[in-house]
Amino acid sequence: MMRWDLPFLVWFVPVGAVALGGLALIARGVRIRRARRWSEDLAGRARRFGRFGWLVLALAGGAALSGIAGPRWGSRVVETETKGLNIVLAVDVSRSMLATDVAPSRLERAKEQARRLVYQQRGDRIGLIAYAGNSFILSPLTVDASALLLLIDALDPDLLSTGGTELGRVLRQGRELLFAGDPIADRVLVLFTDGEGHDSLTVMMNEAATLRREGVRLVVVAEGGTEPVPIPITDPEGNAIGRQRDPAGEVVETQRRDDLINAIADEARGVVVPAGMSDQAGAVRELIAGYVRVPQASSTADEDISRAWIPALVAAMLVLIHTLTRRSLALAALALCTAPVWGHAQGPVNAADAAWIDGDFRTAAEQYLRQVREGEGGERTWYNLGTAALAIGDTATARRALTRTAASLDPELRFRSLYNLALLRIRQAAADSQQARGHLEEAFAQLREALLLKPEHRGAKWNLELVLQRRPPEPPNQSGGGSGSGGGGAPPPEERSAELTPSQAEQILNSMAEEERRAMLDRTRRSGSGRETRGWKEW
Repeated sequence: MMRWDLPFLVWFVPVGAVALGGLALIARGVRIRRARRWSEDLAGRARRFGRFGWLVLALAGGAALSGIAGPRWGSRVVETETKGLNIVLAVDVSRSMLATDVAPSRLERAKEQARRLVYQQRGDRIGLIAYAGNSFILSPLTVDASALLLLIDALDPDLLSTGGTELGRVLRQGRELLFAGDPIADRVLVLFTDGEGHDSLTVMMNEAATLRREGVRLVVVAEGGTEPVPIPITDPEGNAIGRQRDPAGEVVETQRRDDLINAIADEARGVVVPAGMSDQAGAVRELIAGYVRVPQASSTADEDISRAWIPALVAAMLVLIHTLTRRSLALAALALCTAPVWGHAQGPVNAADAAWIDGDFRTAAEQYLRQVREGEGGERTWYNLGTAALAIGDTATARRALTRTAASLDPELRFRSLYNLALLRIRQAAADSQQARGHLEEAFAQLREALLLKPEHRGAKWNLELVLQRRPPEPPNQSGGGSGSGGGGAPPPEERSAELTPSQAEQILNSMAEEERRAMLDRTRRSGSGRETRGWKEW
């Protein structure tokens, strides 16, 4: 069954055809009258020539309008092949993730990094789990990135009825969901958490050990700060209306539990992405870049295929035939065919872009600023504003605009923004010697993040090397009691111990790592809590 993209245009097809044919008849009559002014013989020849031209033009106009209306019919099967991993994103939606020790909150930051990861990992099969006191599969393994992004946007503590955090349960459910996918591709569980686990340590360690035995690669993305902060209570609009309190009425404070995060990662032989990284999604992408991907073929049925090209081709063929059989209309038809191209080339150009092309960067910056204030252009206009401001030396506007686009989901736009921000910091360091170290440190961090997106970019590598060369040395440590014997400074060179051999250093580091791991597990066991002993926590 045929359907139309613009059904209302179907009614104008005969009207347009008749109108075009009538205009062609009027033009033919004018041509004959003008020929008669010269001679009757010429008028006779004009009447005989192009007798059916009006009909051809009418049919061509009707066909063109039919194509614009967008006819659709039929179906086809589209075969596609993708190569991807099996990835499950597990996001902690407990109330402790509402803490604002990172802007805007732990949960919002985790959602932003999860969105970036989905956006960057196109082709991988990704599942989504939300967890708190229990865990719930929001999406099985899928390549539908748009659906995943919508589900991530909807993550909220009210999504689950049970409060608290059971890490053991989500580790088990994530493993089960991964094993529902392709058995050849590597399986990766990405766990977003602040480390506040309320189930028993034994359960967590057992599930982490199971992940290791069954070959599931665990990546723990840490969120939050290490300083205790209160947990806000918010209304449906997101406004803070109070603070979370325990049954005794005391304000509950939360902090990132690095001991628990590292213990789980160690037991699963996984990797921890630190909370301090500005681009955690980029770090995860780099970690899983070398994992095994497997090709997978899929077929989808495409219904109601667009057939607009058929009437458009008919119209073009009729016009071509009409042009080839006419002498006086050949140049006119050629002009009509090239009119859209000339119109586009000579049409109005964006004033900001035109100023940029002409080298008038100040006018370009003013025009881009006007577009931003009027809400035109989106992230690209913000980036253009920042780049134009950088060109004229307006550091405040450049920093504000480029910082905004440096958080874009588009990897190309984010790379360019970070690169230009680093250039801005390098210029500021050259102009302000007192604050040079701070500016160069910022440039160093921005170039490192940019190289995570494009590791082979020569310009970013060159600028990073330039920053390393220009960074001033660390100031000497002034602590201590002066030159007297009671000073706390470093001992003179002759009093330092001999240098360790590589094997001795490795033995010491291994023993320190094992002792630290043992101590961490002991602290976790002493601080761990469960339902059975202390009651269930709702945050």
